Amino acid sequence: MDESSLPALTRQVLAAAFGLAVIFGALCQRTRFCTMGAISDVYTMGDWRRARQWMAASGAAMLGFQALAASGAIDPAASIYTGTRLLWLSALFGGALFGFGMVLGSGCISRNLVRLGGGNLKSLVVLLVAAIAAGATLRGITAVARVGTLEKVFVELPAGQALPTLAAHLVGGSAVTWAWGIAAVLGLALLMAASRGRDERAWPVLAIGAGVAAVITALWWVSGHLGFLPEDPRTLEPVYLATNSRRMESLSTIAPVAYAVDWLLMFSDQSKTLTLGIATVGGIVVGAGLMAWRERSFRWEGFAGVGDLGLHLVGAVCMGVGGIVAMGCTVGQGITGVSTLSLGSFLALAAMVAGAWVGLRYQEWRLDRA
Repeated sequence: MDESSLPALTRQVLAAAFGLAVIFGALCQRTRFCTMGAISDVYTMGDWRRARQWMAASGAAMLGFQALAASGAIDPAASIYTGTRLLWLSALFGGALFGFGMVLGSGCISRNLVRLGGGNLKSLVVLLVAAIAAGATLRGITAVARVGTLEKVFVELPAGQALPTLAAHLVGGSAVTWAWGIAAVLGLALLMAASRGRDERAWPVLAIGAGVAAVITALWWVSGHLGFLPEDPRTLEPVYLATNSRRMESLSTIAPVAYAVDWLLMFSDQSKTLTLGIATVGGIVVGAGLMAWRERSFRWEGFAGVGDLGLHLVGAVCMGVGGIVAMGCTVGQGITGVSTLSLGSFLALAAMVAGAWVGLRYQEWRLDRA
C-alpha cells in the first residue's frame, strides 16, 4: 500500500469503530446493560439478571476473540493485555479503586457515556472529571506516582500473560490448542451460567450478551485486521492505524475519554489526531441518544444537592486514576481484556467487583447513618 491510500483506510477504520460504538450505545440504553448495575442488583436484591447478561457477553467475547485468532485475522499477542510484564499490584489496586469509584459515580465510564446520551448532566460532570484524572495518571502528576510506586511491582513472564501461552510454557503443548481449550471451557461455562435463570427465558439474556460480544469482536477485527499494515509505507514497520496505544485495540472507555477531551482541547494541534478510542466514545453517546429519543426516555437530569455532587466527584477521580492504573475499565478489562484470556485482566476484574462491593457497603453505611 502506498502512502496516499493511508488517509482513506484510516477513515474506514474510524467510521467502522464509530458505527459499532453507536450500536453498543443503543444496546446499552435499550437493555440497561451495566456492570456496576449488575453488581448492585445482586447485592441489594439478589437479582442476577444483569449479571448473567455480563456473563454471556464475556463468554461469547472469549469465543469470538479466539475464532478471529484461529482464522489468522488477528494476532492474539498484539494487544496491550497480553504483554510479558504482569503488573499484578496495579491491576488489584487500580481495579479496586475503579470499582469503588463507579459506585459513587452512579456507574462505570461506559454507563456514564450512555446516561449522557439520555440527557444526564451528572454524567457529563463525572466524565469530564474522570477524563482529567485519567489524563493526569497517563502523563501528569499522578503518572509520576504510578510509575514510581505501583509499576515497580511486577512479575516478568517470558511467554506473556495470556493463559494459553502461560499453560503452553509451563505444561507443554501448543498455545493454539490451549487457547481453544481454555476459551471453550470458560466461555461455555459462562454462557451456561448465563442461561440458567429462575424466572425468565434464557434467550433474551444470551441475545444481549451476544450483542455486546459481537461489537467487541468486530472492533478487534477492525483494529487488528482492517487497520493493520504489516509495513507502514512511511516507516516500513508494522502499524495499527488510528490507535493511541499503537497496538491492536477494541472497546474500552477510560483512557479514550481522556484522549477525547485532549483532542477537543488541542484540536488545532496537528499532532492530535482522531483515533479509534475517541471515535468509540462519541459513538456510544450518539447511539444512546438515538435510542433514548426513539424510546422517548430522553430527559435532563442534574445533581440533587451538594452532597450528591461531592460523591460523584470523588467517584470520578477514583475511576480516572484507578482505570488507568488497572489498564482499563469494567468493559476494557472486564470484557475486552478478559476476551484475550489475560491473567492481568482477570485480576483487574476481580478487584473491580471487590471494590464495587466495598462501595455498596459504604453507601449502605451512609444511608443507615443518615
